Amino acid sequence: MGGDHGPSVVVPGAAIALDRHPESKFVLVGDEAAISPLLDHHPELKVAASIIHTDVAVRMDDKPSQALRHGRRKSSMWLALDAVRHGQADVAISAGNTGALMAMAKFCLKTMPGIDRPAIAGIWPNLRGESVVLDLGASIGADAKNLVDMAVMGATMARIVFDLERPTVGLLNVGVEEIKGIEEVREAGRILRETDLQELDYRGFVEGDDIGKGTVDVIVTEGFTGNIALKTAEGTARQIGEYLRAALNRTWRARIGYLLARDAFNVIREKVDPKKVNGGVFLGLNGVVVKSHGGADAESFASAIDTGYDIVRHELTAKIASSIARERRAESSLPMQAAS
Repeated sequence: MGGDHGPSVVVPGAAIALDRHPESKFVLVGDEAAISPLLDHHPELKVAASIIHTDVAVRMDDKPSQALRHGRRKSSMWLALDAVRHGQADVAISAGNTGALMAMAKFCLKTMPGIDRPAIAGIWPNLRGESVVLDLGASIGADAKNLVDMAVMGATMARIVFDLERPTVGLLNVGVEEIKGIEEVREAGRILRETDLQELDYRGFVEGDDIGKGTVDVIVTEGFTGNIALKTAEGTARQIGEYLRAALNRTWRARIGYLLARDAFNVIREKVDPKKVNGGVFLGLNGVVVKSHGGADAESFASAIDTGYDIVRHELTAKIASSIARERRAESSLPMQAAS
């Protein structure tokens, strides 16, 4: 029921995803009066779907505390997460309020052993292809342990999504020199350098422009910085799109040039549209949760479902738990750092 369009996008998006994954089943949680008429237009989905009715929905402008207070145990968002907790669903997917979804997910599903804070991981297009970036806004601030945990979780996701044996990992910083950055980032870098983590290849600090370059497969930062980077990239993509649109409509020659190069411009549009590569994965929880872009259309929402499908099929949660356990054993063998 969340996002800018609610069931009018979620239902056709599920129908698109069902075509790609015919063995899938769907649990649609929300107002049955709004969902059922849409299902009538998708007979195959109607057979593959069940409805959990509730007329309570978290609003996009609700604070996380408000959502928990008014929507716990009865809102569509909570009931979708609860379906994962009780094994009725393998993954919960929502285009709704991000802060509320994270708060409810932490409360309902809990964090997995050894993880203090979950993180939102997204697939980010770059000049080499794509990379995993986290945290994109699950929580503000992070200590060295949180950053190391995110490196391990992000690398585990990259191994699955990109089919890599040992993903390269970088910590986002204000410079690449080891003496730069705040203490938490420097300490996380030290741990990653000195710990023998077979699941990842730590490459040191990276800067903001390395995200677009694709310098590493996984870029790790805390949620405040990560969310600013995400929103800045989305805004820049829209700005460039508007510049191109204005330039191509300025003269008749420009319009003719656009017609001749339309395929190339469509490729660029696909690359820079933040809703096309859709589906932020909540890592570190006892269950799989995927956050769709709030402004997603049906095809984009189907992309978020695809992400959830792949995450579940490759058993990411179990693999993260194993990787975190190995990280803890490796860290325990490190000598204590002398106090400065």
